Amino acid sequence: MFELVFMILLGVLFVYIGWRIWKKEHITLIHSYHYSKVKDRDIKPYTSAVGKSVIIMGIGMILTALIDYVTETSYGWIVFGIFFLWGFIVILIAQKKYNGGLF
Repeated sequence: MFELVFMILLGVLFVYIGWRIWKKEHITLIHSYHYSKVKDRDIKPYTSAVGKSVIIMGIGMILTALIDYVTETSYGWIVFGIFFLWGFIVILIAQKKYNGGLF
């Protein structure tokens, strides 16, 4: 039960932060060295890509909790891995494209 509540709360937090980065363009929620070289004209597509990726990770956390709770198996962690890796790869691509690298 603890895992269910913890993962859902963490997932909701990730979805909320991702939404703020994406829709509100709160680039300051990202560490400054990650966006230090992002041009002003690229802030909107950069925050969109990063925000959506964080939302994807949050949805993966919520699904992990629900799947593990309902099925009492570890299949949810496979979902977590897929969603986390998907979100992480999209963030890396956005970093390379708009910031010129990871740092």
